[in-house]
Amino acid sequence: MEKIIKLRNLFKDLNIDGYIVPKNDEFFGEYIPDDKDNLKFISNFSGSFGFALILRKKNYLFVDGRYTLQAKIQSGKFFNIKTIPKCLPCNILKNKKLKIGFDPKLHTEKSLSYFFQKTNCKFVSINYNLIDKIWKKKKNSKINKFFVLKKNYTGQALNEKINLLTKLLIKKKIDIQFISASENIAWLLNIRGKDSKFTPLPNSYLILDNKKKVILFCDLRKIDKKINKYLKNIKIIDINFIQLFLSKIKNKKIQIDVNSCSILFEKIIKKNNEIIEAKDPVYLLKSVKNKIELKNIFKSHIYDGAALTKFLFWIKKNFKKIKITEIDAQNKLLKFRKFNKNFKFLSFPTISGTGPNGAIIHYKADKKSNRNLKRGDIYLVDSGGQYNFGTTDVTRTISLDNNNQRIKNIFTRVLKGHIAVASYKIKKNTSGGDIDVVARKFLKQINLDYAHGTGHGVGYFLNVHEGPQAISKGNQVRFKAGMIVSNEPGYYESGKFGMRIENLVTVKKSNNFFKFENLTMAPIDKSLINKKLLNKNEISWLNDYHSQVYKKLSRFMNKLELNDLQNSCSNI
Repeated sequence: MEKIIKLRNLFKDLNIDGYIVPKNDEFFGEYIPDDKDNLKFISNFSGSFGFALILRKKNYLFVDGRYTLQAKIQSGKFFNIKTIPKCLPCNILKNKKLKIGFDPKLHTEKSLSYFFQKTNCKFVSINYNLIDKIWKKKKNSKINKFFVLKKNYTGQALNEKINLLTKLLIKKKIDIQFISASENIAWLLNIRGKDSKFTPLPNSYLILDNKKKVILFCDLRKIDKKINKYLKNIKIIDINFIQLFLSKIKNKKIQIDVNSCSILFEKIIKKNNEIIEAKDPVYLLKSVKNKIELKNIFKSHIYDGAALTKFLFWIKKNFKKIKITEIDAQNKLLKFRKFNKNFKFLSFPTISGTGPNGAIIHYKADKKSNRNLKRGDIYLVDSGGQYNFGTTDVTRTISLDNNNQRIKNIFTRVLKGHIAVASYKIKKNTSGGDIDVVARKFLKQINLDYAHGTGHGVGYFLNVHEGPQAISKGNQVRFKAGMIVSNEPGYYESGKFGMRIENLVTVKKSNNFFKFENLTMAPIDKSLINKKLLNKNEISWLNDYHSQVYKKLSRFMNKLELNDLQNSCSNI
């Protein structure tokens, strides 16, 4: 509460009634450095999405359905927790005439308009961050260099990608594309960086004109001789000059990304130019993986599946013999992954939850919450890795000698939804919204559901969550061959248990339609399945999937593990 009081003390001099604190930093990436996590500082909320609205007498924390329970636990003491989109700030501020401050570097026009539409409030742009005034931070002096991915890993040279993007600009009669999302710059230039703990992002901005001229803005200390030589035809400018540079561009038609171009940059560009607000076309281009990327992604999933499967066997054999906590378990899984030389680091914070903690959709175990894995519970582990080269994300729920028939019945319905997605015949006009319906069908038959999308796109040695494709209620993006998406229906009962089955799949052409092909290779716990609830096709799908798992993973197993794999992958 002391931090909130300090923040409110700044309101008087600025003549404001409230202040918005978002999760993101100025690069709008999903995972941000600890010293830039303003939302966690002010609210104690550690999830990857959300924002706080601090008013003179009340505090609100807005999160999506993945984080409602977590936010209540972490921040409920001082914040009123609201779930998006059920409740938006505009619902709370509807009849109020307040002055709300915000940092223009950390918000887009799109997000501010959506969350605060139709209010009588006045929004005050403050060109410095108020959290910086109350938070004494240690300066991070470590400089991590950018690095190059060779063409034999990317399948497409940067010149080919620039040509592709330039053609799109010419077609739309656009002079300049301003790329503000670092993930898109990474893809376009075939470079990566170390600016995020879980994603190899090179934090930067980029300008591309329709004559193929490219200018990269970044911290020059991150550019070594190797990168300089590789980017010899690209002008590299210190990131501190980005505002000045943008202000000097005049009378151009400039396309900006509605998802990541800040209000600050948009205002500067708009002053002397015509602006086209759209989704950066790179999102769609990079979502379609080429043959070399897919080849490497398949390999990464086999490596990752072997590590996860060994870990699951270890848990099953040891949870009754020795004390294993959620943190012990996630650390053990990391050790199994590290045995593979191609593993670089985790692709997101591991979700390791047993019993009631499994019901917290994006749970992160800490010293306070850390539970022992005990007999009778079910255990959910959602984790992933960044590999040379590929990004993985997988969830398995296993029984710790759980004999609850209701849990088994619900798990089987989650599995039926998972199989329905995996078996879906994708037509030319099929979108994620269509497929999301079949994933929930079997749970909804008994009035159950889950508060998250069924699937998200995944990058190539990049973001574990990427767009534009997704399997979710509102997503209308049509699937293309080469896209990757997660298939992860689940069910969560607050204070009791949670379950999820997640595989990554890729879209593959098959005759006159498209279908999903599994990338993830790890057994699904048969002891949680009620076979009576499965039809012949579903049983056949499960047996075929486990047959593939056995073929792909058997060479990685020792004698004891091979026996476990045979049992786990045998027909039901």
